[in-house]
Order: sequence, then structure tokens, then C-alpha cells
Amino acid sequence: MENSVHIQYLLSNRQDSRWGLTVTTVGCQQIAPHESYPPKKHPTRYLFSAEYGRVLEEYQLIYIARGDGQFVSTSYPSTRLTGGGWFILLFPNEWHNYRPDSETGWVEYWIGFTGTDMQRKIENDFFEPRQPVFQVGYHEKIVGLYEQAIEVARNQQAGYQQVLSGIVNLLLGYAYAEHHNVQFRRIHVTEQLEQAKRLMQENINRNISCKEIAHRVGMGYSRFRDLFKQYAGFSPNQYQIELRLQSSKQLLVNTDLSCAEIAYECGFDYVSHFNLLFKAKTGLTPSQYRRRMSGQGAKSENENGAAE
Repeated sequence: MENSVHIQYLLSNRQDSRWGLTVTTVGCQQIAPHESYPPKKHPTRYLFSAEYGRVLEEYQLIYIARGDGQFVSTSYPSTRLTGGGWFILLFPNEWHNYRPDSETGWVEYWIGFTGTDMQRKIENDFFEPRQPVFQVGYHEKIVGLYEQAIEVARNQQAGYQQVLSGIVNLLLGYAYAEHHNVQFRRIHVTEQLEQAKRLMQENINRNISCKEIAHRVGMGYSRFRDLFKQYAGFSPNQYQIELRLQSSKQLLVNTDLSCAEIAYECGFDYVSHFNLLFKAKTGLTPSQYRRRMSGQGAKSENENGAAE
């Protein structure tokens, strides 16, 4: 990486704003041990005192790739960041302060942005000022995304704001997902939970119970159920149902099997149960779904509309 890159004053027009997210700044800098922070070449617009901190009008997603340091904000207590591999999410109008340790320095990347897309993520509890720090470890793919953003911002070709928006969303996704995965790796259950998911995927057409799956992966059912829901976002039973319904959709569209045959092929003991779950999920019966996806449903609706 270059020792210091600061790209600021990235412009966005009204059409860019309608996209939902626009980028205002992107850059990186390497702070050597015992170097002053912020360095003298830091942009005036984003300059802050390591003693007093600052407040921004935008979001910034910072990645501390290497080195140790410290972070504090109005909503978050002073916290040591050690070993690199940390995301820091700064919120608009939220006082914050951060700095590298003098003995280690650090390597930091950042990207600043605004927009309604980020507001929706906060409203839906994906991010909040009380949890602005994410330990994800060092990943070349994350560094690569920041470097790609720097290159896009330098060139500023037509549509560059939309490309930068996509990079921001991918970085936010990594921050959210990797932080959660680290928590599961700490208690050494990731492999067991992944094994459970594979067992469910490989046994869609078998009525294998969740208790049997828990036993196969070497976990008590109560603990397995709680951890699986945290990990996958579904209870084990709901995850099985979702897999079976997804499989049934493919069979309805791509085969001539009857709805009853598809129900049994996807591990449902009773056709009536399959029909009930399918309609609750899609709003259509399996037969209606098949007709709609084949185009017959839309044709029938058009004909009825014309007749009226």
C-alpha cells in the first residue's frame, strides 16, 4: 500500500443520492511507531485532536489492518484494539476519539458515506452507536476492497458513486458477518454448526429429526437449538422447513412430478402439511405457484381481466 492516500470532496448529484448511499471520502495511511497522530498531512476537513476527539457529519467505516490502539465514543467506553483486524464504525454527530499506540503505530483504511440505505440498516438493528467496534481479524479481501475503492475514487468515471456504494455495502456485510463468526469460533462450535447445516441439506428428502442432528454433531439438543438459531438466523426446525420449501419450488418449476410426489421427495410426511406450509410462505398453493412460474397463471389473469 501507499503510505498515505486521502481522497476527499467526492461529489454526488441528485441521481446519485436516489441510489441510497453516496461516498464522501476514502483513503489509507500507515502510521509508523512514534509518529505523531493524526499526521500533519491529514486533510483539514477531517482533522481532529488526539486529545479532544471530533464529531463528523457522515458515517465512516475504518479498518485497522495492523497495529494496536484505542477507541472511545460518547456511546462506547474506552477500548483497547490489539493485533489489528478491527472495524470501527463512526456515526454522524457522535463524538469519538481513536489513536494508535506509540510503540506499534498502525495501518488504517477508511471510507466515508451518507444515505438512506445506512439509515435503514440502523433502524433494523444491524448497527448501532453502542456497538461501533467489530473484531474480524486481518483479511486481504477487506484490504483489497478498500484499495479498489481508492482506485475507483481516483478515476471517477461515470457511475463511480454506484460502484463505491456497492463496495461500502460489501464492507459493512463483512464487518457484520465476520464479527459474528469470530464469536462462534471463540467457543469452538463453528464446525459443528456447519456440519449440522450440511446434514440438513444432504437429507432434505429424509425426515431426520433435529435431535438426531444434534446428537450426530456431538451437542446437547437445548444448546444446539440456541446456538444454531444465533448462527443461522433460524431455529433448526425452521431451517429444515426453509430448505425443503426451496427444494420444492425448484421441483415444481423444473419437473413434471405431481405435488404429492414433490411433497414426499422433499421430506414432508403429509401432502396437506406441505400445502399449508407452502401457502403460508408464498401466498400460493403449490399448483398455483407452478402455473404462475410457467406463465400460465399470468396468462389466465390477463384473459380474465380482458373478459371483464
